[in-house]
Amino acid sequence: MRGNDSEPEPGATDGSGVDHEFLALERELAVFLRRARATSGDMAREVHPELEPAAYGLLVRLEAAGRQRATELAAYFGVGKATMSRQLRSLENLGLVAREPDPADGRAWLVHLTDDGLARFRSVRDARRGRYVRKLADWDRAEVAELARLLHHLNARAES
Repeated sequence: MRGNDSEPEPGATDGSGVDHEFLALERELAVFLRRARATSGDMAREVHPELEPAAYGLLVRLEAAGRQRATELAAYFGVGKATMSRQLRSLENLGLVAREPDPADGRAWLVHLTDDGLARFRSVRDARRGRYVRKLADWDRAEVAELARLLHHLNARAES
């Protein structure tokens, strides 16, 4: 322990050989991910009451990347083609996405958000962003930027 602080020395372990910093990181990420999953379910229901929480990420990807082949989406999310087809069929049945022939390959299809799907998604996304702004209103902008930078760094490492 450091002086009178209750914080352990950097690199100190808990007996299992794991540094306290990494245990704290693991604990905080677990809380963050649990809340993110719950929030994702709420946002999915806001887009459409029958939308599965897992499918919300598809809307995020399609809005960011534009028209995509189902195989590209499956690779991006690390799921099989059958799983992706099932999720896309559900989104199509809800009127949130549509398919069109791929001009580069007439045998393939491109999936895109419908106008209604895009409007619903953006409304929910904008409301979520507003909640972030309110929750972090007392943070310094540099702290917000640093958090974004660190999360980006963590995500980039996870993808490599």
